Amino acid sequence: MAIALHLDENVHLAVAEALRRRGINVTTPTDAGLVGAADDQHLEFARSQGSVVVTHDADFLRLHAMGIDHSGIAFCHVKKHSLRQLVRVVCKLAISSMPETMANRVEYL
Repeated sequence: MAIALHLDENVHLAVAEALRRRGINVTTPTDAGLVGAADDQHLEFARSQGSVVVTHDADFLRLHAMGIDHSGIAFCHVKKHSLRQLVRVVCKLAISSMPETMANRVEYL
């Protein structure tokens, strides 16, 4: 079973749409009522849902370093992958990871 994902506002909506077409459970800031919310609110929402945050925002790495509990962070520098490549690596992560192995862990994509 694939892990659930929460994309922050820095990740293009096309990524969410493509992942949903592949059967991945994905929420966006709009879905969660978090448009314009602080990063720690996204992290808390994702934790409450058991979702891994997918982000290009290095501020999430700072929150992780502060020891804030989370269900996992998948970080990718914004210029590292095309949208198509990002969908591929995030989909692979979602399918191959277990929630318990992602808890309080950062996965660099």
